[in-house]
Amino acid sequence: MAFKGAMNMSGENIAIWRADWLCSLPLIALTVMIHVFGLSFIKRRSYRMMQHMHGRHVSSALTRLLIGGAALSITVLHGFEGFLWAISFQILGALPDRRTAMLYSLNAITSYGHVTVELANRWQLMGALESLNGWILFGMSTAFLFALVQEVWSQTPDRIVGTPPELGRVH
Repeated sequence: MAFKGAMNMSGENIAIWRADWLCSLPLIALTVMIHVFGLSFIKRRSYRMMQHMHGRHVSSALTRLLIGGAALSITVLHGFEGFLWAISFQILGALPDRRTAMLYSLNAITSYGHVTVELANRWQLMGALESLNGWILFGMSTAFLFALVQEVWSQTPDRIVGTPPELGRVH
């Protein structure tokens, strides 16, 4: 009987959650692939800019602009991925309109958790899966930005103002 109890949660059969998984897993795979392509594009652009800067005296402002541009690009990428989830929620009838769907999606993907919008009860597991997707995407973005900062700093002689070159180097 323990198994039968495990199959019930508040009178609902867990099997109803299959649709959440069936809708969410392709979205997770799609957004991760889009994220990889997006990060690859940002990397190519960033490294192309760094090649132009290589061997020249480059100001800290220019390197900050490079890193800031990459961060802004990644923000747009995350917004687009949230938009894909929002479209899905709207198609499924989980949220009433495009604005609410986008607000909910950005809230879920960032794990912000302060928006009072809720999915229809039927799709609440899907919202949690979007949050899991956000953790994966933000982890990838964090690793990417860390690597980019390391690369930029290793090629920029004035990366830390007022620090002797041997102390300013990232090893």
